Amino acid sequence: MAIARQRMTLERFLELPEEEPALEYWHGEVTQKVSPKGPHGRIQYTFGRRIDDVPELRLMFSIFTETRVTWAGVSTVPDLIVYRADRVPCDANGEILDDFVVPPDLAVEILSRGQSRTRTIERCRWYVENGTSLAVFADPRRRTVQLFRSGRETAELQGADVLDLGDILPGFSLTVDDFFAPLSVNWRQ
Repeated sequence: MAIARQRMTLERFLELPEEEPALEYWHGEVTQKVSPKGPHGRIQYTFGRRIDDVPELRLMFSIFTETRVTWAGVSTVPDLIVYRADRVPCDANGEILDDFVVPPDLAVEILSRGQSRTRTIERCRWYVENGTSLAVFADPRRRTVQLFRSGRETAELQGADVLDLGDILPGFSLTVDDFFAPLSVNWRQ
C-alpha cells in the first residue's frame, strides 16, 4: 500500500503494516522514506562500525540501523541510532523490544537523492529539541556534516573540520574527510 503524504492519527499509522522503504509519521503526515543509494548505505554501515570497533564504546552503547522510534507524537526511522547500554529499550528479561518509544542518545540522518535537505535538517533539530542528545546530518554529495545539540548547532563542517562526538561517545572524533572516506572504492580501514 503506497502512501504519499497522507494525513492520519499516530494511532492509525501504527496499525499500518510495515513497508519497504519504511513509512514515517511526522506531525500528522505519513510519508515513505526514499530508498537509500550506495553512498548512504556505505556511510551508514561504516560510521556504525567505527563506533562499534572501539572496545570501550561497544560495551557502553548499542547501535541500530533503520530502526523505528516513536516518541513525542512522531514515528521515524533514522538511518542510525545509538543508545547508551542502560537506555536500550528492553523487556524485564533484558531482551530488546520490538517497539522503541524513547529518544535515542544519538540519531544520524544521511541525505539521499530525492530527500529534502531542509526537511532532514528540521528533523535533526526536532530530535534534539525532544530528548536526543546529539543529531548528525550528513550530506554525501556536498561532503558536509552538521551537528545538532540542544540549544546549539554547528555550521556546515567539511574537509579537515573535526566531528567531536566526545560528549556523547567518549573519546570519539574524526574529521569530515575521514567520515566520507569510505565513499572511495580505494578506502581500506
